[in-house]
Amino acid sequence: MKFAKIVAIEYELPSHSLSNEDLARQFPEWDVAKIFGKTGINDRRIVAENECASDLGLRACEKIFDSGVIERSDVDCLILCTQSPDYVLPATACILQHRLGLPTQCAAFDYNQGCSGYIYGLGMAKGLIETGQVKNVLLVTAETYSKYINEGDKSVRTLFGDAAAATLIQAADETVALDRFRYGTDGSGAQNLIVPVGGSRFPAAQNLDLESRKDESGNIRTDADLYMNGPAILEFSLTRVPELFESLFDENFTTEMVDHFVFHQANKFMLDTLKRRLKLPEEKFVREFEHCGNTVSSTIPIALKESMEKGKLKEGDMVACVGFGVGLSWAACTVRF
Repeated sequence: MKFAKIVAIEYELPSHSLSNEDLARQFPEWDVAKIFGKTGINDRRIVAENECASDLGLRACEKIFDSGVIERSDVDCLILCTQSPDYVLPATACILQHRLGLPTQCAAFDYNQGCSGYIYGLGMAKGLIETGQVKNVLLVTAETYSKYINEGDKSVRTLFGDAAAATLIQAADETVALDRFRYGTDGSGAQNLIVPVGGSRFPAAQNLDLESRKDESGNIRTDADLYMNGPAILEFSLTRVPELFESLFDENFTTEMVDHFVFHQANKFMLDTLKRRLKLPEEKFVREFEHCGNTVSSTIPIALKESMEKGKLKEGDMVACVGFGVGLSWAACTVRF
Protein backbone atom coordinates (compact mmCIF):
# COMPACT_ATOMS: atom_id res chain seq x y z
CA MET A 1 0.00 0.00 0.00
CA LYS A 2 1.10 3.54 -0.76
CA PHE A 3 0.95 6.30 1.84
CA ALA A 4 0.41 10.05 1.31
CA LYS A 5 3.40 12.22 2.15
CA ILE A 6 4.07 15.98 1.95
CA VAL A 7 7.05 16.44 -0.37
CA ALA A 8 7.23 20.21 -0.87
CA ILE A 9 5.56 23.46 0.23
CA GLU A 10 5.86 26.89 -1.39
CA TYR A 11 3.92 30.10 -0.92
CA GLU A 12 3.35 33.44 -2.62
CA LEU A 13 2.57 36.88 -1.19
CA PRO A 14 1.42 39.93 -3.17
CA SER A 15 3.95 42.73 -3.57
CA HIS A 16 1.89 45.49 -1.92
CA SER A 17 2.19 45.78 1.87
CA LEU A 18 -0.29 47.30 4.32
CA SER A 19 1.73 48.17 7.41
CA ASN A 20 0.71 49.16 10.92
CA GLU A 21 1.98 52.65 10.13
CA ASP A 22 -0.44 52.81 7.19
CA LEU A 23 -3.34 51.74 9.40
CA ALA A 24 -2.40 54.11 12.23
CA ARG A 25 -2.53 57.05 9.82
CA GLN A 26 -6.10 56.12 8.91
CA PHE A 27 -7.20 55.18 12.45
CA PRO A 28 -5.40 57.58 14.83
CA GLU A 29 -7.08 55.99 17.85
CA TRP A 30 -5.08 52.83 17.05
CA ASP A 31 -1.39 53.61 17.17
CA VAL A 32 1.28 51.28 15.82
CA ALA A 33 2.08 49.72 19.20
CA LYS A 34 -1.59 49.04 19.95
CA ILE A 35 -2.18 47.34 16.59
CA PHE A 36 0.83 45.07 17.01
CA GLY A 37 0.06 44.38 20.68
CA LYS A 38 -3.42 43.13 19.84
CA THR A 39 -2.70 41.31 16.58
CA GLY A 40 1.00 40.42 16.57
CA ILE A 41 1.02 41.56 12.92
CA ASN A 42 3.30 44.19 11.38
CA ASP A 43 2.41 43.81 7.71
CA ARG A 44 -0.34 42.35 5.57
CA ARG A 45 0.08 41.72 1.85
CA ILE A 46 -2.72 43.00 -0.40
CA VAL A 47 -3.39 42.03 -4.02
CA ALA A 48 -3.63 44.57 -6.83
CA GLU A 49 -7.06 45.46 -8.20
CA ASN A 50 -6.73 43.07 -11.16
CA GLU A 51 -5.03 40.28 -9.17
CA CYS A 52 -7.02 37.20 -8.17
CA ALA A 53 -6.64 33.95 -6.24
CA SER A 54 -5.52 32.03 -9.33
CA ASP A 55 -2.70 34.53 -9.94
CA LEU A 56 -1.26 33.93 -6.47
CA GLY A 57 -1.86 30.20 -6.74
CA LEU A 58 -0.13 30.09 -10.12
CA ARG A 59 3.02 31.70 -8.77
CA ALA A 60 3.10 29.42 -5.71
CA CYS A 61 2.77 26.33 -7.94
CA GLU A 62 5.47 27.58 -10.32
CA LYS A 63 7.88 27.61 -7.38
CA ILE A 64 7.13 23.91 -6.87
CA PHE A 65 7.93 23.16 -10.52
CA ASP A 66 11.00 25.40 -10.53
CA SER A 67 12.41 23.37 -7.63
CA GLY A 68 12.52 20.30 -9.89
CA VAL A 69 10.76 18.06 -7.38
CA ILE A 70 8.09 17.07 -9.95
CA GLU A 71 7.25 17.51 -13.63
CA ARG A 72 3.95 19.09 -14.65
CA SER A 73 3.06 15.96 -16.62
CA ASP A 74 3.13 13.87 -13.44
CA VAL A 75 0.48 15.89 -11.54
CA ASP A 76 -2.79 13.98 -11.68
CA CYS A 77 -4.87 16.00 -9.20
CA LEU A 78 -5.17 19.72 -8.42
CA ILE A 79 -7.22 20.68 -5.36
CA LEU A 80 -7.89 24.37 -4.71
CA CYS A 81 -9.19 25.77 -1.44
CA THR A 82 -10.56 29.28 -1.89
CA GLN A 83 -13.40 31.47 -0.67
CA SER A 84 -12.49 34.17 -3.18
CA PRO A 85 -12.68 32.36 -6.55
CA ASP A 86 -11.97 34.16 -9.81
CA TYR A 87 -15.54 33.52 -10.96
CA VAL A 88 -18.76 32.10 -9.54
CA LEU A 89 -18.23 29.44 -12.20
CA PRO A 90 -16.24 27.69 -13.59
CA ALA A 91 -14.10 26.31 -10.79
CA THR A 92 -10.89 28.29 -10.39
CA ALA A 93 -8.99 24.98 -10.21
CA CYS A 94 -9.94 24.34 -13.84
CA ILE A 95 -8.53 27.71 -14.85
CA LEU A 96 -5.38 27.04 -12.85
CA GLN A 97 -4.93 23.60 -14.46
CA HIS A 98 -4.85 25.24 -17.89
CA ARG A 99 -2.60 28.13 -16.86
CA LEU A 100 -0.10 25.73 -15.30
CA GLY A 101 -0.06 23.45 -18.34
CA LEU A 102 -1.10 20.38 -16.37
CA PRO A 103 -2.32 17.30 -18.29
CA THR A 104 -5.97 17.13 -19.33
CA GLN A 105 -6.11 13.80 -17.48
CA CYS A 106 -5.58 15.77 -14.25
CA ALA A 107 -8.54 16.04 -11.88
CA ALA A 108 -9.15 19.63 -10.72
CA PHE A 109 -11.73 20.97 -8.29
CA ASP A 110 -12.39 23.78 -5.80
CA TYR A 111 -13.64 23.60 -2.26
CA ASN A 112 -14.73 26.51 -0.08
CA GLN A 113 -13.59 26.03 3.49
CA GLY A 114 -11.44 28.85 4.88
CA CYS A 115 -9.37 28.66 8.05
CA SER A 116 -9.60 24.88 8.49
CA GLY A 117 -9.28 24.29 4.75
CA TYR A 118 -5.64 23.21 4.60
CA ILE A 119 -6.27 20.22 6.84
CA TYR A 120 -9.43 19.29 4.94
CA GLY A 121 -7.31 19.38 1.78
CA LEU A 122 -4.63 17.15 3.28
CA GLY A 123 -7.38 14.71 4.27
CA MET A 124 -8.78 14.61 0.74
CA ALA A 125 -5.30 14.19 -0.76
CA LYS A 126 -4.61 11.31 1.64
CA GLY A 127 -7.87 9.61 0.70
CA LEU A 128 -7.29 9.96 -3.05
CA ILE A 129 -3.71 8.71 -2.85
CA GLU A 130 -4.17 5.87 -0.39
CA THR A 131 -7.15 4.46 -2.31
CA GLY A 132 -5.01 4.38 -5.44
CA GLN A 133 -7.00 6.97 -7.40
CA VAL A 134 -4.07 9.38 -7.92
CA LYS A 135 -0.35 9.57 -7.21
CA ASN A 136 0.60 13.28 -7.14
CA VAL A 137 -1.66 15.95 -5.66
CA LEU A 138 -1.08 19.70 -5.83
CA LEU A 139 -3.01 21.19 -2.92
CA VAL A 140 -3.38 24.95 -3.40
CA THR A 141 -4.79 27.38 -0.85
CA ALA A 142 -5.40 30.89 -2.19
CA GLU A 143 -7.33 33.81 -0.72
CA THR A 144 -7.82 37.47 -1.56
CA TYR A 145 -9.96 38.47 1.41
CA SER A 146 -8.92 42.10 0.90
CA LYS A 147 -11.47 42.26 -1.92
CA TYR A 148 -14.19 41.68 0.70
CA ILE A 149 -12.88 44.14 3.29
CA ASN A 150 -14.17 47.70 3.64
CA GLU A 151 -11.30 50.16 4.11
CA GLY A 152 -13.23 51.69 6.99
CA ASP A 153 -13.47 48.43 8.95
CA LYS A 154 -10.43 48.19 11.21
CA SER A 155 -11.81 45.11 12.99
CA VAL A 156 -10.88 42.91 10.02
CA ARG A 157 -8.51 45.15 8.08
CA THR A 158 -5.88 44.90 10.82
CA LEU A 159 -5.97 41.08 10.66
CA PHE A 160 -6.30 39.67 7.16
CA GLY A 161 -3.77 39.46 4.36
CA ASP A 162 -3.82 37.86 0.91
CA ALA A 163 -1.67 34.85 0.03
CA ALA A 164 -1.46 31.47 -1.67
CA ALA A 165 0.38 28.28 -0.82
CA ALA A 166 1.06 25.15 -2.85
CA THR A 167 1.72 21.76 -1.25
CA LEU A 168 2.85 18.71 -3.20
CA ILE A 169 1.57 15.45 -1.71
CA GLN A 170 2.80 12.21 -3.22
CA ALA A 171 2.33 8.47 -2.88
CA ALA A 172 5.25 6.96 -0.96
CA ASP A 173 6.28 3.54 0.28
CA GLU A 174 7.01 4.84 3.76
CA THR A 175 4.86 4.46 6.84
CA VAL A 176 1.94 6.76 7.56
CA ALA A 177 2.97 10.44 7.30
CA LEU A 178 -0.49 12.07 7.42
CA ASP A 179 -2.62 10.73 10.25
CA ARG A 180 -5.16 11.27 13.04
CA PHE A 181 -7.55 13.48 11.07
CA ARG A 182 -10.30 15.08 13.13
CA TYR A 183 -13.10 17.28 11.78
CA GLY A 184 -16.00 19.34 13.08
CA THR A 185 -18.71 21.71 11.90
CA ASP A 186 -21.25 24.03 13.51
CA GLY A 187 -23.18 25.87 10.82
CA SER A 188 -25.30 27.63 13.44
CA GLY A 189 -22.41 30.11 13.69
CA ALA A 190 -22.24 30.84 9.95
CA GLN A 191 -23.44 34.43 10.39
CA ASN A 192 -20.50 35.27 12.66
CA LEU A 193 -17.98 35.33 9.81
CA ILE A 194 -19.67 36.06 6.53
CA VAL A 195 -19.94 38.12 3.35
CA PRO A 196 -23.76 38.46 3.21
CA VAL A 197 -24.19 39.67 -0.39
CA GLY A 198 -22.77 38.08 -3.52
CA GLY A 199 -24.08 34.51 -3.58
CA SER A 200 -27.41 33.15 -4.81
CA ARG A 201 -29.21 34.05 -1.57
CA PHE A 202 -28.54 37.76 -2.06
CA PRO A 203 -27.06 38.28 -5.55
CA ALA A 204 -24.74 41.25 -5.99
CA ALA A 205 -26.59 42.34 -9.15
CA GLN A 206 -29.78 42.87 -7.10
CA ASN A 207 -28.01 44.76 -4.32
CA LEU A 208 -26.06 47.46 -6.16
CA ASP A 209 -27.22 50.29 -3.88
CA LEU A 210 -25.54 48.99 -0.76
CA GLU A 211 -25.65 51.41 2.15
CA SER A 212 -22.52 51.90 4.26
CA ARG A 213 -23.16 51.58 7.99
CA LYS A 214 -21.04 52.37 11.02
CA ASP A 215 -21.21 50.00 14.00
CA GLU A 216 -20.83 50.87 17.67
CA SER A 217 -17.04 50.51 17.41
CA GLY A 218 -16.80 52.91 14.49
CA ASN A 219 -16.21 50.26 11.82
CA ILE A 220 -17.74 50.95 8.42
CA ARG A 221 -19.02 48.25 6.07
CA THR A 222 -21.78 47.30 3.62
CA ASP A 223 -23.50 43.93 3.25
CA ALA A 224 -21.10 43.12 0.42
CA ASP A 225 -18.16 43.35 2.84
CA LEU A 226 -16.69 40.82 5.22
CA TYR A 227 -18.31 40.85 8.64
CA MET A 228 -16.75 39.20 11.68
CA ASN A 229 -18.36 38.95 15.10
CA GLY A 230 -15.07 38.98 17.01
CA PRO A 231 -16.38 38.00 20.46
CA ALA A 232 -18.42 35.10 19.02
CA ILE A 233 -15.45 33.80 17.00
CA LEU A 234 -13.24 34.03 20.08
CA GLU A 235 -15.77 32.12 22.18
CA PHE A 236 -16.09 29.44 19.50
CA SER A 237 -12.32 29.06 19.22
CA LEU A 238 -11.72 28.82 22.95
CA THR A 239 -14.48 26.21 23.26
CA ARG A 240 -14.01 24.00 20.22
CA VAL A 241 -10.25 24.15 19.67
CA PRO A 242 -9.24 22.66 23.05
CA GLU A 243 -11.72 19.81 22.52
CA LEU A 244 -10.39 19.25 19.00
CA PHE A 245 -6.78 19.35 20.16
CA GLU A 246 -7.32 16.90 22.99
CA SER A 247 -9.04 14.45 20.61
CA LEU A 248 -5.71 14.00 18.80
CA PHE A 249 -4.12 12.29 21.78
CA ASP A 250 -4.51 9.02 23.66
CA GLU A 251 -2.40 6.57 25.65
CA ASN A 252 -0.41 5.69 22.51
CA PHE A 253 0.17 9.25 21.33
CA THR A 254 0.88 12.09 23.77
CA THR A 255 1.73 15.77 23.43
CA GLU A 256 5.30 14.97 24.48
CA MET A 257 5.71 13.04 21.21
CA VAL A 258 5.01 16.19 19.15
CA ASP A 259 7.92 18.39 18.04
CA HIS A 260 5.87 21.35 16.73
CA PHE A 261 2.34 22.65 17.22
CA VAL A 262 1.07 24.61 14.21
CA PHE A 263 -2.30 26.25 14.78
CA HIS A 264 -4.19 28.44 12.34
CA GLN A 265 -2.28 31.71 12.61
CA ALA A 266 -5.30 33.86 13.47
CA ASN A 267 -3.76 36.58 15.63
CA LYS A 268 -1.53 37.00 18.67
CA PHE A 269 -4.29 37.22 21.27
CA MET A 270 -6.01 34.07 20.01
CA LEU A 271 -2.80 32.04 19.87
CA ASP A 272 -1.53 33.28 23.24
CA THR A 273 -4.81 32.30 24.87
CA LEU A 274 -4.92 28.85 23.29
CA LYS A 275 -1.27 28.12 24.12
CA ARG A 276 -1.85 29.08 27.73
CA ARG A 277 -5.08 27.11 28.04
CA LEU A 278 -3.54 24.00 26.50
CA LYS A 279 -0.29 24.39 28.49
CA LEU A 280 1.90 24.10 25.39
CA PRO A 281 5.62 24.99 25.55
CA GLU A 282 6.53 28.19 23.72
CA GLU A 283 9.55 26.58 22.04
CA LYS A 284 7.26 24.09 20.26
CA PHE A 285 4.52 26.58 19.43
CA VAL A 286 4.94 27.96 15.90
CA ARG A 287 4.18 31.63 15.12
CA GLU A 288 4.72 32.83 11.56
CA PHE A 289 2.26 35.58 10.71
CA GLU A 290 3.92 38.85 11.71
CA HIS A 291 5.01 39.55 8.13
CA CYS A 292 1.79 38.56 6.33
CA GLY A 293 -1.20 38.61 8.69
CA ASN A 294 -4.01 36.06 8.87
CA THR A 295 -3.99 34.47 5.41
CA VAL A 296 -6.96 32.17 6.12
CA SER A 297 -6.39 28.72 4.54
CA SER A 298 -2.72 29.48 3.83
CA THR A 299 -1.60 30.21 7.41
CA ILE A 300 -0.61 26.63 8.26
CA PRO A 301 1.38 25.86 5.07
CA ILE A 302 3.14 29.25 5.32
CA ALA A 303 4.05 28.50 8.94
CA LEU A 304 5.33 25.05 7.96
CA LYS A 305 7.44 26.45 5.10
CA GLU A 306 8.88 29.24 7.25
CA SER A 307 9.77 26.71 9.96
CA MET A 308 11.57 24.55 7.39
CA GLU A 309 13.50 27.49 5.96
CA LYS A 310 14.59 28.58 9.42
CA GLY A 311 15.82 25.09 10.24
CA LYS A 312 13.28 24.57 13.02
CA LEU A 313 11.31 21.86 11.23
CA LYS A 314 13.51 18.92 10.31
CA GLU A 315 13.13 15.55 8.63
CA GLY A 316 11.43 13.09 10.95
CA ASP A 317 9.73 15.73 13.09
CA MET A 318 6.16 15.20 14.24
CA VAL A 319 3.79 18.14 13.80
CA ALA A 320 0.27 18.61 15.14
CA CYS A 321 -1.77 20.93 12.89
CA VAL A 322 -4.99 22.59 14.02
CA GLY A 323 -7.30 24.75 11.87
CA PHE A 324 -10.47 26.56 12.90
CA GLY A 325 -12.71 29.43 11.83
CA VAL A 326 -15.22 30.42 9.16
CA GLY A 327 -18.06 27.98 8.71
CA LEU A 328 -17.92 27.46 11.60
CA SER A 329 -15.53 24.58 11.00
CA TRP A 330 -12.50 22.98 12.59
CA ALA A 331 -10.00 20.24 11.77
CA ALA A 332 -6.74 18.75 13.02
CA CYS A 333 -4.20 16.16 11.97
CA THR A 334 -0.64 15.02 12.52
CA VAL A 335 2.14 15.28 9.94
CA ARG A 336 5.40 13.32 10.00
CA PHE A 337 7.99 15.09 7.86
